[in-house]
Amino acid sequence: MKIESVFANNEKWIAQKLETDEHYFENLASGQKPEFLYIGCSDSRVTAEDLMGIQPGEAFIHRNIANLVNNVDLNVMTVLNYAVRHLKVNHIVVCGHYNCGGVKAAMQPADLGILNPWLRNIRDVYRIHKDELNAISDESKRYDRLVELNVLEQCTNLIKTAAVQEAYRERGLIVHGWVFDIRTGKLIDLEIGFESILKNILEIYNLYPETE
Repeated sequence: MKIESVFANNEKWIAQKLETDEHYFENLASGQKPEFLYIGCSDSRVTAEDLMGIQPGEAFIHRNIANLVNNVDLNVMTVLNYAVRHLKVNHIVVCGHYNCGGVKAAMQPADLGILNPWLRNIRDVYRIHKDELNAISDESKRYDRLVELNVLEQCTNLIKTAAVQEAYRERGLIVHGWVFDIRTGKLIDLEIGFESILKNILEIYNLYPETE
């Protein structure tokens, strides 16, 4: 696609929106109240609005390589806190995808330069679950399973945060783990069991102990 095509496409998009609703952009500019915070992969083939079938204003979106939630990443932590404490989202989704290049790279014994510290987070997921993963003889299935386990671990990282724990207590916010199957187009709910994960980790990660 040539860069000039982008602006031509933009003009067509504007016309289509105004044809359906002459106040579309006026309403869009009035503010946002998304129901979801979506944390996904930066992969150009995986766009949240398309796979969820949603419109602008319905999801606050953060994307990075391999959909990581790293507690020392100021970017993702800032997005999380703004979405939860200011926009008051009620659902947080971590969405990975099969054929993820970041997960694939983390499975390879190679020095990837500046990517090393980022991908180490995925290698850590492999280390935690190595017995399960090493028992999978089919490499492609092991790859798919690591994608799923990475989503689970990132959801757990979210549940460890003060913002999520506070919002759960205040309004019942829920964290979800999904995988997009890029080979079929299907969105898969991993059914992570948000409340059971929360209960299991509170002994160590509880930031809001009950007041006696």
